[in-house]
Parts: sequence; C-alpha cells; structure tokens
Amino acid sequence: MAFSVVFKSIFTMISFMGMGLALVKARVADSSHAKSLSAYLIYCGTPAMFIASFQEMEYNSANNIWLLKAFLINMGTQILIFSILALLLGKKMKEGKYRILSIGAFMGNVGFLGQPVVLSLFPNSPLASCYCMMFALSMNILVFTLGEFLISGDRKYVSLKRLILNPTVLAALVAIPMYALRIKLPDVVFNIMYTARSMNAPVCMLILGFRLASMNAKEVFGEPFAYLTSFLKLIASPLITLAVVNLIPGLDNLFKVTMVIAAGTPCASVILAIAEVHDCESKRAAYSVLVSSILCVITLPLLALFS
Repeated sequence: MAFSVVFKSIFTMISFMGMGLALVKARVADSSHAKSLSAYLIYCGTPAMFIASFQEMEYNSANNIWLLKAFLINMGTQILIFSILALLLGKKMKEGKYRILSIGAFMGNVGFLGQPVVLSLFPNSPLASCYCMMFALSMNILVFTLGEFLISGDRKYVSLKRLILNPTVLAALVAIPMYALRIKLPDVVFNIMYTARSMNAPVCMLILGFRLASMNAKEVFGEPFAYLTSFLKLIASPLITLAVVNLIPGLDNLFKVTMVIAAGTPCASVILAIAEVHDCESKRAAYSVLVSSILCVITLPLLALFS
C-alpha cells in the first residue's frame, strides 16, 4: 500500500518535469523562465508552505516536544552524514566536486518534494507535515552556514544576518509563533497559503524540466559523479537516518517514516543556486539535482515500503 501511494505521488510530480521539458523542446516556453519560477518558489511558495502547515495543526503542548525532537534529530543526523563523508574524503575535500558531493549527500528537496509525499502517506496528519518543515528548517540553517562555507571556501559568506534573512527561516519565525499563540488566519488568507503550498511541487518539477531541456542529456546522464551523489542522497542518507531513529527509544512510526522519507528526497535545488553564485562545479551540482530527482521515482517508494 505504502509503495503504491508513494509511487503514484512521485510519478505525478515527475510528470511535471516531463511537461517542462516538452514545453521548452516545443519552443512554447523558454528555459530562462526557470529563474522567474524559482523566485516564486523561494519568496512565495516557501513561506506559504510553512504557514499553511502550522495553521493546519491545532495547538498541542505534546506536539511541541515532538517538533523539537524532529529539528534536533534532523540536524544531528545531517551533521553526522557530513562528518562521515568528510572523514572518508580527507584531503579530497579541497576539491570543489567533493565539497558539492558532501553537501549533496544530506541536503534534500524536503519541502517541495518530501512534504507532498509525506502528505500522500499521512493525509490526515498535520503533524507529519510539520515534521517535514522542521527538517527543512534544520537543513536551511546548515545551507547558509556549513553549505555556504564549503562551496565558497570563504567564511565571509557565513553570517547571522544571511542566516536569518532568508525566506525559510523568516517563514518559520512567523509560522511557529502563530501556532504557539493559537493565532488562526482568516479563511480566505489560509486558502491562499494552502493553494500556494499545493503549487510548490508542480512548479519545482517544471523548473527542473526547463533546466533539463537546456542541457545536453548525454552529459547529464553520462556523468558518473551525479550517480554517486544520488546514491549517497537517495540510499545512504535515508538508511543512516533509519538507523538513527531506530536507535532512539520512544519514537513512533509516524515520526520514523516521515524522517526517513524526508532524508531520502533528491538533492536540493539550493545547492545548484549556491554553486552558481560561487562558481563552484555548477554543472555537477545541476546534474546531481536532475539525476537524483528522476531516480527518486524508484528509491522513495522502496523507502516507504521498508521504513
């Protein structure tokens, strides 16, 4: 049952990537439109996703502990995965491609891809959706600290201001206090947030389709590095997460499955954005994001089946 539900959800989302690819190939859309769609996701879709998720959940003091656990366990697991890779790679970490590999192994598309999959598995559990948001928050903090430093190689890009003044953290600073203070948005505003959240996955996959259309397919699918990154992100990372959550006593099945699915999402598009800004192996970053996004059609349903 879980395999079928997740497969249908992922297949539906991947179909939007195919639409994006077809639109560009048919010359009725331009691959440069991906930049505008990305701006929508970052500045509209992300805040809507956070706010809608926490607005759906009724305040419960017991949930606060679970949300904190989700944040801390996710943060710890991501740091653990990076530490293992850094230890194994050693001096190779000086090379840009291995720095991309090390963050691609744990930074995933949790919000735009992971949350819809979790919602398909647990449609009546707002808490599961919020677990994904805590995962996304912990990852975002690492993106603009560890990730930014690794890709740029310069500490000047790591700052408290940059960490706080990004849409994910700002959205959390709005959504979580509203949840804690039991502030509910008017129905018309909530419906806007909910609809925008629902658009995130299709828009994200359209963007990937646009990008794929602008690249040489033989280069994308003939790059061994992309498959190595995909293996680490889609298989190794969720298996390590599965081991961690099974070692921690008192975690229920909802928590465990959500954490493993979120950990098994494909490489986050933000990796490509930062790689492009700092001119660090942007092609390999793009290939890793695209290949892992396609391969997750196979891996995510299997994770749902065995987690």
